[in-house]
Amino acid sequence: MSASLTLPAPAKLNRMLHIVGRRDDGYHELQTLFQIIDLSDRLTLTLREDREIHLTTPVSGVAHEDNLMVRAARLLQRASGTTQGANLTIEKKLPMGGGLGGGSSNAATVLAGLNQLWQLGLSSEALATLGLQLGADVPVFIHGHSAWAEGIGEKLTIVTLDTPWFVIIHPSVSVSTPLIFQDPELTRDSRPITMARALQGGASEWRNDCEAIVSKRYPLVAEALDWLTQYAPSRLTGTGACLFATFESEKAARAVAELAGQRWPTWVARGLNISPLQDALGC
Repeated sequence: MSASLTLPAPAKLNRMLHIVGRRDDGYHELQTLFQIIDLSDRLTLTLREDREIHLTTPVSGVAHEDNLMVRAARLLQRASGTTQGANLTIEKKLPMGGGLGGGSSNAATVLAGLNQLWQLGLSSEALATLGLQLGADVPVFIHGHSAWAEGIGEKLTIVTLDTPWFVIIHPSVSVSTPLIFQDPELTRDSRPITMARALQGGASEWRNDCEAIVSKRYPLVAEALDWLTQYAPSRLTGTGACLFATFESEKAARAVAELAGQRWPTWVARGLNISPLQDALGC
């Protein structure tokens, strides 16, 4: 077993996000389609024998012990009883507050990577259960496959989605997820649909119920969305701020991305059904 692992922490898109209710505990009942994309942060996990967890690349504005990567490592230590530790290093590419799931994906990669590095042998189901304590999006990154999700996003059913090319724009703002979900104007009563209808209906059935509120509260998001929609069907991912448009070819996506890149941070990514983390870990 190598004393170090370098692994991807891929982003996701919410191809659709419907809010179908609000629970007594304040969380919202969702229906969403998660798709992994080939845009990733990159983490290096290095074994320590002294139980210490060190994040060698601190994230500005986030205290060490509050960082999801550190919290994930500590959680796995407690759950497994291991006496081992790790140094965590990240090459950050995904924007914070962008709706791409970067923080959750980072946590999932730490859980899955340290499970292997520390030779714990925990199942994906066990890791996903731990990950849910860190965030509702963590399990989908642990399982590493496109998925239909319900509940607060943790009830997953593996699905196979189309894999178009995406242009992704970040309007240079960070959207507060709690602020959006607390907004009194947020739609919370979308009529539930079946997974089969969502998949068969495709884009005609898909929308993001957070999009109107985010666009209203963050004018820079509305401006970028209006611009991108000129070129292809476009949507907010998660609670934003990132927006994405779908294209059938890489050439078409790159042509629009070149224009968008003159105004905003922009990426071209391919939709995936299996996470590159699974490949990297040999799962």
